[in-house]
Amino acid sequence: QVQFVESGGGLVQPGGSLRLSCTASRFSFSRYSMSWYRQAPGKERELVATITNIGSSTTYADSVKGRFTISRDNAKNTVYLQMNSLKPEDTAVYYCNKRFQIESWGQGTQVTVSS
Repeated sequence: QVQFVESGGGLVQPGGSLRLSCTASRFSFSRYSMSWYRQAPGKERELVATITNIGSSTTYADSVKGRFTISRDNAKNTVYLQMNSLKPEDTAVYYCNKRFQIESWGQGTQVTVSS
């Protein structure tokens, strides 16, 4: 079964930075576009950022554009999310998954932005 293990979350003050990591296993990672998603309390899960299989193209939700950067290392089956200038509204559980053909979700990593 496909597995995703997210890490790197935590409590950070507004304006701070975090770098999330997600290591995937049990599928051909380098063949798939990968995305980060997030789910805030009481809200639906939303797409945050996507990177193509070889990292040649990235896209972002308008709410994070210019602040977040997605990247990947296919040799390590890992996708990253660098988050800068964090805002309280970025508070959520962050997950990674394929962009299409969504697999079972991992446990996610909690990001809390608060003073």
